[in-house]
Amino acid sequence: MNAREGNSHAAVRRLCVCCALVMLLAASGAASATASDPLIGLWMIRDERTGEPRALVRIAERGDEYQGIIEKGLRGPNAESHYCDKCEGERRGRPLLGMTILSGVKKRGEVYGGGEILDPDSGKVYDCRLTLQKGGKQLQVRGFIGTPLLGETRTWYRVDQAAP
Repeated sequence: MNAREGNSHAAVRRLCVCCALVMLLAASGAASATASDPLIGLWMIRDERTGEPRALVRIAERGDEYQGIIEKGLRGPNAESHYCDKCEGERRGRPLLGMTILSGVKKRGEVYGGGEILDPDSGKVYDCRLTLQKGGKQLQVRGFIGTPLLGETRTWYRVDQAAP
């Protein structure tokens, strides 16, 4: 190998090392941004009447939006249907487990909004706004049609931080 080939191999190695470092930094930056996002994680929904746990919903970031998927039902064997019997369209009759009930949500300052939420009990889809409370331990979930003034708020409770 002559000196010219040696220099070009060294340049390629340096370029590969630089690319690897850039990729490592980008990956660690993305991971720390996700880990520091207080909305991401597992949330418990409680029955508003009885206070009993009903379901666990995992909120994750997909692209620049958030979505929530029912990860586990907690209703017990005597509960009403485990299927979305009142839903319309493609969700009708589908299992609640694994169903996306929160979608299209984006961060807007201290509030998350712009998306929609499905109420599996009624089968209705509402606009929604999410607000973290009590240091990220509670999530105020407001479902509404048109304006947040005409809606209902439910509290979800944090079970854990972001998924491993």
